[in-house]
Amino acid sequence: MSPLQFPVTLTTACVLGLIYIVLMLRVSQLRWRHKISLGDGGNRDLLERCRAHANFAEYVPLILIMLAIIEYSNGNPALLVVIALLLIVARILHPIGMARPAPNLFRMIGAGATFLILGILSVWGLTIVITS
Repeated sequence: MSPLQFPVTLTTACVLGLIYIVLMLRVSQLRWRHKISLGDGGNRDLLERCRAHANFAEYVPLILIMLAIIEYSNGNPALLVVIALLLIVARILHPIGMARPAPNLFRMIGAGATFLILGILSVWGLTIVITS
C-alpha cells in the first residue's frame, strides 16, 4: 500500500465537503418550504443561505488547490494544518454571520480569515515558484 498523499488537503477537503453539504441542505430546506425552485423568490432568508452557499463555492476550491500544491511542494506541514484549521473555522463562521445584521463579528471574522488565507497561500506559492 502506498503512503497517503496530501493528508492535510484531503482531511481539509473532506471536512469542508461536510460543511458544504450542510449549506446545501439549508438552501434546499427553504426552497422546499417556500416552493421556490430557482433564485430566491424575494425571500430574504433564502437569499442569505444562497449567498453563504455560493460564497463557499467561490473561495474554497481555489484555496484547496493552492493548499494541495503547497503540500505537494513540501510546504511546512504544521503551518498547513494551522491554515487548514483556520479555513474550516472561517467557513463555519461566515454562514453563521450571514443571517445576522451587519456589522457582525461572525461574518467579519469568517470573510477576513478567508481573505487572509487566500493571501498567505498566494504569497507562499509564489515564493515556492521563485525560489525553485
